[in-house]
Amino acid sequence: MDIAAANSSAAAAAAAAASASGNGVQGSAGGERPEDASKQNLAQVTGSIQKTLGLLHQLNLNVSSFSSASQLPLLQRLNALVAELDTMQKLADGCNIQVPMEVVNLIDDGKNPDEFTRDVLNSCIAKNQITKGKTDAFKSLRKHLLEELEQAFPEDVEAYRQIRATSAADSKRLAQSQSSLPNGDAKVKTEH
Repeated sequence: MDIAAANSSAAAAAAAAASASGNGVQGSAGGERPEDASKQNLAQVTGSIQKTLGLLHQLNLNVSSFSSASQLPLLQRLNALVAELDTMQKLADGCNIQVPMEVVNLIDDGKNPDEFTRDVLNSCIAKNQITKGKTDAFKSLRKHLLEELEQAFPEDVEAYRQIRATSAADSKRLAQSQSSLPNGDAKVKTEH
């Protein structure tokens, strides 16, 4: 048995083992969480991509030193590559990964996709600073208005502050009774 046949049979055995056992990633018995299944699918696709790259390298070596005697191993490697690409496609169907077109365009342009992440983070930071500035401006306006109203209508401002304090206390009690945070998020119990 020559090397190419051994490689193709080993490739088929590895593909069968990967699909049967999850490419070395063990799933939980019983109900698997969707995140675990997604991670397992991603691990299988990653393994298939690595295997495909290895097959392409071997194919490159066969083509670069091609002779009529190496035609059969070349065909076997091509068949193994086609089979692995088919396996990769089937595994990829189980992965739901969405890549922004900007990232694909950056890769096509030969740039680092981390630039997209950096740009998105910088954009978020800039928007956050703008929003914080607006919030601070409204807080300052509210404080200034209360000061001006207190000078003109001291009794009404005191009544307003009492109403606000009562309302805040009621909201806090309601939030605690519903086991949610004041911003409306549900509390998450930590498991030890």
